[in-house]
Amino acid sequence: MPQPKYITDIEKITSIPEKERARLKQITEKFVFRVNDYYLNLIDWNDPQDPIRKLVIPNEGELEEYGRWDASDEDTNYVVPGCQHKYRTTALLIVSEVCGSYCRYCFRKRLFRNDVKEAMSDVEPGLAYIAANPEINNVLLTGGDSLILATPKLRMILERLREIPHVQIIRLGSKIPVFNPMRIYEDEELLETIREFSTPEKRIYVMAHINHPREITPEAIQGFKALHEAGAIVVNQTPVLKGINDDPEVLGELLNRLSWAGVTPYYFFINRPVAGNRDFVLPLNEVYRIVEGAKARTSGLGKRVRLSMSHTSGKIEILAIENGKAYLKYHQSRDGHYGKFMTLDCPDDAAWFDDLPGNERHWIKPVKKTNRVVSVNELPDMPQKKRVTTR
Repeated sequence: MPQPKYITDIEKITSIPEKERARLKQITEKFVFRVNDYYLNLIDWNDPQDPIRKLVIPNEGELEEYGRWDASDEDTNYVVPGCQHKYRTTALLIVSEVCGSYCRYCFRKRLFRNDVKEAMSDVEPGLAYIAANPEINNVLLTGGDSLILATPKLRMILERLREIPHVQIIRLGSKIPVFNPMRIYEDEELLETIREFSTPEKRIYVMAHINHPREITPEAIQGFKALHEAGAIVVNQTPVLKGINDDPEVLGELLNRLSWAGVTPYYFFINRPVAGNRDFVLPLNEVYRIVEGAKARTSGLGKRVRLSMSHTSGKIEILAIENGKAYLKYHQSRDGHYGKFMTLDCPDDAAWFDDLPGNERHWIKPVKKTNRVVSVNELPDMPQKKRVTTR
C-alpha cells in the first residue's frame, strides 16, 4: 500500500462545505493543520458530529483563550534545551515539533504555533544530561511525534541512548500507529531498528495515542503486529474527550479491541485545561462515571487502565468520585509524594485538580527551574559519535 498523501491546506478538503472552510481557514492560520488521506477516509462526512472528524478538523472554539498554553507547567521541567526531567527516573526528549496528525485537543497545542520552539534540532544537550544522571532509567521520545522522524535519525537517537548503561527503557510517543500505520509495517528499516534496540533485557515501548475504536482498522492491526514481532511493547493512552469518546460503550469497545490486539490499555487521562480546548473538556465526576461504565464492559485485561490527571505536581490517579467527594492518589509525584492519598470536595463543575477546594494544601506551584539548566560544557563528554539532529 502506498504511503498516504498529506494535506496542509483546509481548502483542499472539499468534503467540508466552502463556507465552513472559509471560517476554519482563520484557525489554520494560527495553528498548524496537517492530515492525510488515509485518516480522512475514516471520517463519516455525512455526520457533522463524527468523532474522527472532531479529532483532526479544526473547530472555531480553538480561538477561545480559555485556559493556559502550558496547563501542567512543563516549562518548569526543562533542565537543558529540549529535555525535561520532572520525575526522578524519567526524562523526556522533545525530539520533534511535527506531528503526523495535529489532534485538535492536544495538550501541547502551544507547539502548533509558529512563535513557539521547544524541540531541538540538536538533541546532544539532552543526551549529555541523561548520561550525567544515573537515576534516569527510562527516556520518552516525544514532541510532536517521535515516529514522524526519518528512520535514520530515529536510529541515531536510539543508538546513542543504548550507549548509556543506566537507560533501560526507551519509549516512543506516537499517533502514527493509527494515523499512518503503513509507515510502520512498510518500513523494514524502522522494524529492523526496533529489533536491534528492543531486547529482552531493555525494551522499547510504543506509547500509542488511540482515542476511538474506529481508528483500529485492519491496517492499524497490521502495524501493531509488525511492532510486536520486532520486539516492541505497545501500550495506549488517551484523554476522555467530550464529543469523541465520552460514552461508556465507545470506551468499553476501545478497551476490548486494544486488549484483543495485544495493546495494553495504559492511561485514560483527564483532558488538560489548555487554551482553545474548552469544547473537549468534561467535569471530573462525569469522566469517572464514563470510565467505570467502560470498565464494566471489559475483562480484567481492559481494566488495567488508570484514570489520571497529568498535573503540574504529578500524575494524580482518580480512585473514585462519590457523593461529592474525590478520592485521589499520587501515582507519580514531582516532589516525591508517591502514594499520597487525598480526599477533596468535588463540585459538579470541577474539571481539573485546581478546581477542587483545598487542593492547594497538597502541592506548591513550582517556579521555572533556571538553576537546573546547565551548560552542555558542564556535562561529561559523550562518546565521540556523529551529532544527532532531528531535522
